[in-house]
Amino acid sequence: MTHADVPGHQAHVLLVDDDERIRSLLQKFLMRNGYLTTAARDSDHARRLLAGLDFDIAILDVMMPGDNGFILCAEIRETRDMPVLLLTAKGETSDRITGLEAGADDYLPKPFEPKELLLRLKAILRRAPQAAHAVPKMLHLGPIRYDLERGELWQDGALVRLTATETILMRIFAETPHEAVSRGTLVERLGRDEGGTNERAVDVQITRLRRKLERDPKQPRYLQTVRGEGYMLAPD
Repeated sequence: MTHADVPGHQAHVLLVDDDERIRSLLQKFLMRNGYLTTAARDSDHARRLLAGLDFDIAILDVMMPGDNGFILCAEIRETRDMPVLLLTAKGETSDRITGLEAGADDYLPKPFEPKELLLRLKAILRRAPQAAHAVPKMLHLGPIRYDLERGELWQDGALVRLTATETILMRIFAETPHEAVSRGTLVERLGRDEGGTNERAVDVQITRLRRKLERDPKQPRYLQTVRGEGYMLAPD
């Protein structure tokens, strides 16, 4: 039995692709199909995410600047039992062999049909030798713990009450920790769920959320402002 087979468990996918458009489309597609999906733009970004989060499977683009998917796959295989699916624009047999030698569980050449990706994921997760119990997936923010699966914030064993808007904000930021989310994106996401909002309203909600996350809300450590880009959640 895999994590994904556990009742109520949502398989957590690490998606690594340097193409922002493809990364965004795949992340939205996977989330629409029931996968909790955290995206990384390159191998270094993926390493930071792996240091703080548990994943059930990794989908790695092979052709990335810096360390490519083969290198990252081999690193993951050295320390984790997590399965890996490689994506590449190349279909040569030599690349497939290199990927399998690096420890990949499967290999999908681009372009591919999204439905085929889903079928590959399900097949890999069914046969993956994962632990049978669901491991809570937490983001650590100093004394604060955020449960990604339940959307709950905890401090010193006590549940921190979040408003509906704060719950949505935490879910948005937790999808891409250490990556800035623009105010425009937040306006769009909140507006879709909350029936209309604007950038000023987003700023007000961020200020309120910081009071629950930060020791000093005026000098935020975990919910940071990224100049010219938006806001970013920076867990430990």
